[in-house]
Amino acid sequence: MSPQPQSNRARDIAYHIHPQTNLRQHESAGPMVIESGDGIHVIDDEGRRFIEGMSGLWCASLGFSNKRLAEAGARQLHALPYQQVFAHRSNGPVIELADALVSVAPEGLTRAMFQSSGSEAIDTAIKFAWYYHDAIGKPEKRKIIARLGAYHGTTIAAASLTGLPNMHRSFGLPLPGFLHVTAPHFYRNGQEGESEAAFVERLGNELEELILREGPETIGAFFAEPVMGTGGVIVPPAGYFERIQAVLRRYDILFVADEVICGFGRTGNYWGCQTFGIAPDMLTCAKGLSAAYAPISALLVNDKVYEAIADRTKALGGFGHGYTYGGHPVSAAIAVEALKIYEEERIVDHVRTVAPRLHDGLRRLADHPLVGEVRGVGLMAAVELVEDKASRRSFPLERGAAQALSSALAQRGILLRALGHTLVFAPPLIIQAADLDGIVASVADCLDEIAGPLRNAA
Repeated sequence: MSPQPQSNRARDIAYHIHPQTNLRQHESAGPMVIESGDGIHVIDDEGRRFIEGMSGLWCASLGFSNKRLAEAGARQLHALPYQQVFAHRSNGPVIELADALVSVAPEGLTRAMFQSSGSEAIDTAIKFAWYYHDAIGKPEKRKIIARLGAYHGTTIAAASLTGLPNMHRSFGLPLPGFLHVTAPHFYRNGQEGESEAAFVERLGNELEELILREGPETIGAFFAEPVMGTGGVIVPPAGYFERIQAVLRRYDILFVADEVICGFGRTGNYWGCQTFGIAPDMLTCAKGLSAAYAPISALLVNDKVYEAIADRTKALGGFGHGYTYGGHPVSAAIAVEALKIYEEERIVDHVRTVAPRLHDGLRRLADHPLVGEVRGVGLMAAVELVEDKASRRSFPLERGAAQALSSALAQRGILLRALGHTLVFAPPLIIQAADLDGIVASVADCLDEIAGPLRNAA
């Protein structure tokens, strides 16, 4: 009998299946084991200290050592560690959270339902869209439209909505009835000689043509992130959402805003919907809802959706949907405290104050031979790498250009995420201007560091 693995690293390799990971590569490379956090930093098991430039997965918006959030969770654990909210049950924290969340929601959103993850919130929104249309006598309106390159989660329906091929391969996804249109990425999807205004008009026409081809009577909802996060921080051109919403209204199609990444100040407003003039019928949020201190997500809906669904549940004698941990009192208590911190510490104002340091700094890198595009808004940004600036030709993916840049930065104590050809930034919202200056300076140095090896590998 072989000896059992002893170290954390060895046990992780032996027993733990990692998401979004090449599992065979992990068997040899092993994990980075993070043991503690302090403000915007995390510390690994070797004592190395890193700026967590991605807030974990876009979510640790208030950093890694907020005592108020920890204490809120501890208090609730002692008072009531669990209570379900099925069939007329409730608990104090979830009631307080629903009230607080609706009070800061985009105008018109009046009710909240809670889940444990962004993917669950998206699945719930899909089910609500189907249920709503059935309730108003249009059960055939079941098809859902999203954008190529969008990320909406990894459960079966959410992954079908997601427009990333790696989320579909070998899973037999997307499911039938999930449709995709062009992402509003002018740098990559604009045509030669096309203005941004013409690009927006073309994408609006594309959406309308798809609806007419499929049949407006079959289309139930359109899902969109205000800024496409995992797709590479794709910021839409001016007028894009105005054009899209006009098409949706024409054909009685629900608009669902996926604010899982953008919500709670990330774009420089409380909601990405406010940044881009979106008036959704439903909105999903997670991540920043508890600042990642506990798993929780929410679906917010307007009165039109709620009233139709409520009437249908009366006719059927109940609502056949829910999750065991939806409205969990500990997660809800932490989320309530997070909302208080956002307001009391004026986090959105802070983002607006410091974000220009990130974007101004990164824009100064736009002339670097490896940089194709710099883009972003608020405290989310991206640097897309190219092999040839004139033609916008990307490096072959196997060359791992963005990953090389990410690895070089990790050696300097900065954790940023490589997504395809792009390096992505989403630091905790509490980050200071000096820290952003340091990140930008390190990116500049590391671009120079990797340029030679990338060229020589050609």
